[in-house]
Amino acid sequence: MPSLQSLRRKIAAVKNTQKITKAMKMVAAAKLKRAQDRILSARPYAHKMREVLGNLSRRVNRASHPLLQKRSGTRIEVLIVTSDRGLCGAFNANILRKAVEFIREMESRGARVTLSVVGRKARDFFRRRAWPIRQEWTGIFDRLTYEHGIDIAQDLIDQFQKDIFDELYVIYNEFKSAIQQRVVVEKLFPVDAVVEFGQVDGAGEPAEGTRGAYLYEPDEDELLAALLPKHFHIQAYRILLESSAAEQGARMAAMDGATRNAGELIKKITLYYNKTRQAAITKELMDIVGGAEALK
Repeated sequence: MPSLQSLRRKIAAVKNTQKITKAMKMVAAAKLKRAQDRILSARPYAHKMREVLGNLSRRVNRASHPLLQKRSGTRIEVLIVTSDRGLCGAFNANILRKAVEFIREMESRGARVTLSVVGRKARDFFRRRAWPIRQEWTGIFDRLTYEHGIDIAQDLIDQFQKDIFDELYVIYNEFKSAIQQRVVVEKLFPVDAVVEFGQVDGAGEPAEGTRGAYLYEPDEDELLAALLPKHFHIQAYRILLESSAAEQGARMAAMDGATRNAGELIKKITLYYNKTRQAAITKELMDIVGGAEALK
């Protein structure tokens, strides 16, 4: 049976831990509000840019720009976005599990996979695995800016244009709400042609009104040269914002659960402490009564 002193120390230790988890929950909630506002502001523009470029790619000559060229090779680059810190529940574990499943699926199809990682958790995880890490970025979420998105996207653009890989996929957590995140596998390079919502005929083909060509000013090549890099910069920045907001939401939920669990543990230990103390007092009373009876 543990001593009363050890139980008091354990209660004090759990209370101190509870204070820490409660403070971390409040910090995560404050950061979540800012991160949520940023992603909700950036997401519509990024989605519309992706829709416009996907629709545009159906009408242009895909050989006119290297970022539109589809290659028949099997070299796959996977960008994996995790956090730099832990204590955020299954946030990182879900991404890493999905990444391993996706990589193995690609390899089963005969693809050669290389990795780029964002966040210390992905870097540390894949350093202990057989897959090579081509590039890594860490420590960017504390002061996340648009320049970080440009830096990551430009590196990937340069590698794609140098024919280092044929396709790029991104695996990250998409922010849904403060308590919900969704792991997403998204193809970034090359741009896939898409059809705008509602603009298909009964056979699933583009409607007649969507088959016409655009009029370009100044010209098609110059327009693509300006829009395509900007599109990837924006998508990279959106992905970082999604991951940042999802991380803070996951951390807030995890710390809230830890705080409640600490409260339940304090109640259980306190109850056990009271029972142990009562048993010790009862034993001392019985010893006193027994000694008094022996003196009679």
